[in-house]
Amino acid sequence: MNNFYSVQDVSNLDELIITAQAMKAHPLKHQALGNGKLIVLLFFNPSLRTKLSTQKAAMNLGMQVISMDMKDSWAWEFEDGVTMNKDKAEHIKEAANVICSYADIIAIRSFPSLKDKKEDYRDQVIRSFIKYSTKPIINLESAIRHPLQSFADLLTMREHCKIEKPKIVLSWAPHPKALPQAVSNSFLEWMHAAGHQVTVTYPQGYELDESFMQGHQVEYDQEKAFAEADIIYVKNWSPLSNYGQVVSQDANWMITADKLSRTNNAKLLHCLPVRRNVVIADDAIDSDHSAIYQLAENRLYTAQAVIYNILKANA
Repeated sequence: MNNFYSVQDVSNLDELIITAQAMKAHPLKHQALGNGKLIVLLFFNPSLRTKLSTQKAAMNLGMQVISMDMKDSWAWEFEDGVTMNKDKAEHIKEAANVICSYADIIAIRSFPSLKDKKEDYRDQVIRSFIKYSTKPIINLESAIRHPLQSFADLLTMREHCKIEKPKIVLSWAPHPKALPQAVSNSFLEWMHAAGHQVTVTYPQGYELDESFMQGHQVEYDQEKAFAEADIIYVKNWSPLSNYGQVVSQDANWMITADKLSRTNNAKLLHCLPVRRNVVIADDAIDSDHSAIYQLAENRLYTAQAVIYNILKANA
């Protein structure tokens, strides 16, 4: 593995899961691997789990870590061929080359603007780094994908659901703000790569991009979708047709303990942060169905597995 942008960068998904399981069993076993190496984390947007888990994962492998909040840096230009006579002080060409001279791995987190779908789906920030970097790049969440989250989702499902062909439901839930589609997109992409079909349920008008929906099915009736489900994954996302807008805040779509009682004792997953009693009710988050904290912990071991593979490939 060189870069880790999406599941397409994973040559053997089962082997990567086994590596994550090994990291969880013995997190400090490979500390010598990263000795003397540096990972630079660049955060264009806020983070809690991603920042902490990636930093600790690198440290478990013996790496040094520098984490930068990009609001403290110069404003960067990502377009080629422009005259930089406005607010941008540094071009990505120079920035990437400078960081590569210091770092052994670069990990980047950036969100979409949620103003222009076509522009956001260019995924310009992380793709520019991949274009100009001479060092491996890790996607800590981009405008349209969050592969580290989806890897942890898959690992957690394997731990908590032993059914060979589980019924997996991705359910939209209300939120007061318009949110990115990255988590939902990646979840569908990784489930497809793992051989799972997902039932996606949402109010009409909240369709996801067709390129991520391959192999999956839509059910507009949430109650029908939940029937006999083994996994319930909850996430809000903004619509495509009214991109970046909040079209619905229908509280009837909130996840409750009553809804979970109609499943096949399904495990409840959410990437966090979650707005209690808006996205998921207290009685669901705090129930025996919930595996959200186990999922959050697994962010550490999946990040460590990715960093391990990159270090091994570039040893």
